[in-house]
Amino acid sequence: MGIAAAGAASLFPRSPASAAATDAIRPFRIDVPEQDLVDLRRRLAATRWPDKETVADESQGVPLATLQGLVRYWQTDYDWRKVEARLNALPQFITEIDGLDIHFIHVRSKHENALPLIVTHGWPGSVIEQLKIIDPLSNPTAHGGGASDAFHLVIPSMPGYGFSGKPTTTGWDPPHIARAWIALMKRLGYTRRFVAQGGDWGSPVSNEMAKLAPPELLGIHVNLPGVVPPDIVKAVGSGDPPPTGLSVDEQHAFEQLKLQFARRRAYAQIMGTRPQTLSGLADSPAGLAAWLLDHGDGYAQPAAAMTSAVLGRTIDGHSAGDLTRDDVLDNITLYWLTNTAISSARLYWENKINLYLPANVSIPAAVTVFPGESFQAPRSWTERAYHKLIYFHVADKGGHFAAWEQPALFTAELRAAFKPLRQPS
Repeated sequence: MGIAAAGAASLFPRSPASAAATDAIRPFRIDVPEQDLVDLRRRLAATRWPDKETVADESQGVPLATLQGLVRYWQTDYDWRKVEARLNALPQFITEIDGLDIHFIHVRSKHENALPLIVTHGWPGSVIEQLKIIDPLSNPTAHGGGASDAFHLVIPSMPGYGFSGKPTTTGWDPPHIARAWIALMKRLGYTRRFVAQGGDWGSPVSNEMAKLAPPELLGIHVNLPGVVPPDIVKAVGSGDPPPTGLSVDEQHAFEQLKLQFARRRAYAQIMGTRPQTLSGLADSPAGLAAWLLDHGDGYAQPAAAMTSAVLGRTIDGHSAGDLTRDDVLDNITLYWLTNTAISSARLYWENKINLYLPANVSIPAAVTVFPGESFQAPRSWTERAYHKLIYFHVADKGGHFAAWEQPALFTAELRAAFKPLRQPS
């Protein structure tokens, strides 16, 4: 493995020297051996394809022609070195927390009163999701904002994802990751104040940070909030009709959840119960691509933006925004080169939290509802789940990968969401 941290022979496994300095923050640089990229192209060329689907739509999954077109481009035209250079142009580091190497990007703003912010990605994502928001958030005066909008950014790779270490024991669930993120922020010197943001898995991690309520954590922003009342979760799970008296927004959310639970959660159930069985994802890059792309169709599912970028169209009216085919392959290739298909999937097995139930967060919280998200959280539910709701906004575009798809809009959301928590300059 040629993805190395300074002072260590390789990231997996850590060298004895790096293991000794458990609190050290070590510079990190990506240097994928050319032989790994040659092997990737060889495997893509040798793909054993399934039969064509027997339907004219996507109800059986990613269509054969779609996947073949993506794999053809991946094999012949895609250039990993471009995103590798983008990542290496950023300050990247490794530090050990609870026996595990954690990779993170750390960009400090030039503005003195910048607000420290830790941003957590989800699955099937990575730190690549946040690349487009780094400069707008840390250097706002170059992107239509003022110095008072600036953030110091910490963007970690979750355990088992990307360039972070892969847990070899159980226990790395969202509460554990939340504790690790608080430790990381303090280790970086943010002992007076910071805020947290997350979507997908980043949302429960941020919620758990809020529940721990360290005095330094001023507030959180999430874009997949835990808000669904228990009676709604029960009705959706059992196939029962909705409770009476729902508002129009609540009824709409119920219908979205019903569709998602009935037809689109199989991938999560498999990873949540039998992640090791997905070993083929570590052997076939084409199989990995299909798995990461497809979490269902016919609604604005988590991978809708990724799929629409590949297909060059919209899904349910929600386009990929600024997401390109190369963006999608940057992320898929990262999973392939780090061999993290299985280690990332284990987070679903580790998790014991119902991500839909009310988060019960009592510190200041902000929520943005994006129209391409898996369901649109009603304000009524959100206010019950986040007891000090300081910001709630329904965006007019964007989806599950909002920072990746609509970076300008996402930047504006974070500036507005955290404005009430900033101390006067």
